[in-house]
Amino acid sequence: MSIISSLFALIGRILLSAIFIISGIGKMTDISGTAAYMATAGLPTNLAWPVAIFELVAGLAILLGIFARLAALLLAIFCLLAALMFHNDFADPMQAAHFWKNVGLAGGFFSLFAYGTLAHSFDAWRARRRTVVVEREPGTTPVEPDRRPWSWRWRNRRV
Repeated sequence: MSIISSLFALIGRILLSAIFIISGIGKMTDISGTAAYMATAGLPTNLAWPVAIFELVAGLAILLGIFARLAALLLAIFCLLAALMFHNDFADPMQAAHFWKNVGLAGGFFSLFAYGTLAHSFDAWRARRRTVVVEREPGTTPVEPDRRPWSWRWRNRRV
């Protein structure tokens, strides 16, 4: 993967996660307003805290790349449900815009689910760490490398 591709993948993750991190914090700071808004859609008000926590945690998971594929799938479903439940009044241009915004976000999350986080993420680091093996001598059994980046085994590893 090129440096440009990995950089834009990181920028995309930052932008996709920002709205949920900010929204989750906003919901937590005004939980009564969140509960009242959820009640207008016929949802129980006691879901306000779980929704706020979910938005914050899932946004952070996307940002850091920790279980990002699972978080992306859950956020895609969340966006589609939010679009259908809260932004279904197409007579109001703002609600229609919010509907299509959520559909677009869901598309981005489905793409992230399909292709993963690529580079610069905890998931990518964990995958690289799992696949690194070093051969002591040709024909011998591969061994796990020394995890210290300054060691000769780390610098001479095979990927």
